[in-house]
Amino acid sequence: MSFPWANEYKPSHPAMVWLDEKLPLPRFVFNAVGAGYPVPRNLNYMWNFGVLAGFCLMLQIVTGVILAMHYAANTDVAFNSTEHIMRDVNWGWMLRYAHANGASAFFVVVYAHIFRGFYFGSYKAPREMIWLLGVVIFLLMMATAFMGYVLPWGQMSFWGAQVITGLFSAIPLVGDALHTWLLGGFAPDQAALNRFFSLHFLLPFVILGVVILHIWALHIPGSSNPTGVEVKSESDTVPFHPYYTAKDGVGLLVFLFLYCAMLFFFPNALGHPDNYIPANPMQTPAHIVPEWYFWPFYAILRAFTADLTIPFTHVVLVPAKLLGVLAMFSSILVWFALPWLDTSPVRSGHFRPTFRKIYWLLVIDVVILGYCGGSPAEEPFVMISQIAAAYYFLHFFIILPVVSLIETPQPLPFSITESVLGKDVETTPAPAE
Repeated sequence: MSFPWANEYKPSHPAMVWLDEKLPLPRFVFNAVGAGYPVPRNLNYMWNFGVLAGFCLMLQIVTGVILAMHYAANTDVAFNSTEHIMRDVNWGWMLRYAHANGASAFFVVVYAHIFRGFYFGSYKAPREMIWLLGVVIFLLMMATAFMGYVLPWGQMSFWGAQVITGLFSAIPLVGDALHTWLLGGFAPDQAALNRFFSLHFLLPFVILGVVILHIWALHIPGSSNPTGVEVKSESDTVPFHPYYTAKDGVGLLVFLFLYCAMLFFFPNALGHPDNYIPANPMQTPAHIVPEWYFWPFYAILRAFTADLTIPFTHVVLVPAKLLGVLAMFSSILVWFALPWLDTSPVRSGHFRPTFRKIYWLLVIDVVILGYCGGSPAEEPFVMISQIAAAYYFLHFFIILPVVSLIETPQPLPFSITESVLGKDVETTPAPAE
């Protein structure tokens, strides 16, 4: 969106004038994150997570490139090369811990970013493309994180690769061939490690490219805001710099404090001790579990324990394993349809009392799924994950569409300025259905 009141880039130094004529990079930066980009004046700290996610991505790329200089993608020495990084490379221990904990920090920030979007309706028109690109980024993150978890070639790395890639064998007709093609063999070995290392190194740069598209798509309609009311006048906005660069700076300092506390005092708190044991194909760990950020989806995968059969017969229509795989991927793919499942004309959860209740029920449900996903595959965790998985899909496919149709929203403020300054001026009711 082009705002007529936006500041224009006017270089004064002759060198900057020449550069702006030949390669308008300073103008691009000024219009993207500078005073040339007006932003709603009522953004709160929940809007910091986009910048924090970008910082985490760059942190992962920088530390990952340096670690790749010392890592050997060979099953005979991969585990030892990881220990070499930890013990012999100058500051190698910090780089590896920064990369491992940076992945967790990245997912924490992105999950907060996603659930902020759920609450404030950031997926609604005219910002559907921003949301869709965000879901693509999340899927790429999951693929990158999974392949990175395999690289240390410890017990959990090997068996995690065995279990997750084995899911593709559940696909009818082509499953076994696809599984063999992915691994380059019948089990995780040298070919699989080479492929995972190559893709793990490449995908962050693909993510960076999609992030650029994500930001580009954001600058077309402009940022959303806590009220969900669109910008109406110049008084509704402030320049991104210095107002939100300062605010993002505060958020970044808080993030770095928590991240460094984790890095220097609890670097192994989120890791699995079995991954400090070299991979052994002949010894299966007692409890195979992925990284914590996969736990909710892992719980959905394990929730399906019975085949789908024709009633009163033993004819299997869909095996339990395939049901679990379909449900796990569907639990993320449903986010692509969210802009059209939620048909309420009001964006922000602040003005949707019924939506607020089901939103917090969803948050609790995802936390329960995460807890069950990290627990052993036994009762009562299996039964709880089945109930929680059922509610998860019920929320997106039934509850949310119905609530968006029957809910009576509260009146919206007349403008963003009114929501900030609290002026006693005319308000507009929520749009009719």
